[in-house]
Amino acid sequence: MPEILNKYTEIINTRLKELLDLKQVHPVIKDAMNYSVMAGGKRLRPTLNIMANALLSGNVRETLDIACAIEIIHTYSLVHDDLPAMDNDDLRRGKPTSHVMFGEAFAVLCGDALLNFAYEVMMKNALRHASNMDSHLKAMLEVATGAGVYGMITGQCGDIENEGQILTEAELKQVHEHKTGAMIKSSLLSGLLLCDPRQEYIDALTVYGNNIGLTFQIIDDVLDIVGDSKKMGKTLGKDKTSKKFTFPTLYGIEKSMKIAEEKTEEAVNALTIFGTRGKELTDLAYFILKRER
Repeated sequence: MPEILNKYTEIINTRLKELLDLKQVHPVIKDAMNYSVMAGGKRLRPTLNIMANALLSGNVRETLDIACAIEIIHTYSLVHDDLPAMDNDDLRRGKPTSHVMFGEAFAVLCGDALLNFAYEVMMKNALRHASNMDSHLKAMLEVATGAGVYGMITGQCGDIENEGQILTEAELKQVHEHKTGAMIKSSLLSGLLLCDPRQEYIDALTVYGNNIGLTFQIIDDVLDIVGDSKKMGKTLGKDKTSKKFTFPTLYGIEKSMKIAEEKTEEAVNALTIFGTRGKELTDLAYFILKRER
């Protein structure tokens, strides 16, 4: 695990285990939920939530369950993405995918369960912090928007619809901004919103989130071509097999990396408003650019 993510991984994983210690739940669904969430992963999105909350001296214990809910939502999206009707993948986070382990029907239900459970987690957390309820409602709305029809779902629809098509850069960016970038941005803003931020802080973190989200997807597309399957924990070459149009398809690897570098600098520059408090997010932006290369 990269050092920049180590700081928060233990607290995130500990809380995820506590949350997923479910009682009076069908044993197969309980096992599938735990298997899928605890299979590994960088915990990037919950870390972004906690780091953004820390920018304005927030309380990590107040945002932790939102961070964990975001990871649970992210895992649901992976479980469904891997299904035969979607990407039809049998490897995720270095382990057999959920439908391989539990069957397709239980994998569908596992994804459904994770998505609904994530909102239960956030709502219970909001009730525990009732004095800050307005901020919690804004944070939960941000997560729902990023994960829903205005965000990730629209991106996934575009990703499926555009298989085998030739896209412009603007069209490609729009797909990526929804499919990947929306939840990355929501991870950040949901942490920040607990601290009643000024609009200029929201705007700055939106610019940061949009740019690292696009960088993340570009690097993901590049690594699908030149990465190490063991390091990445998933099957590579899927974009070509599925005839997905990516930045490397449009520009080649070298120019795609140049664009990713430019977007990273735009992200880092947006953090200047936070002064030295933005160092963790700066380091994380460079980690995203250079991951597993």
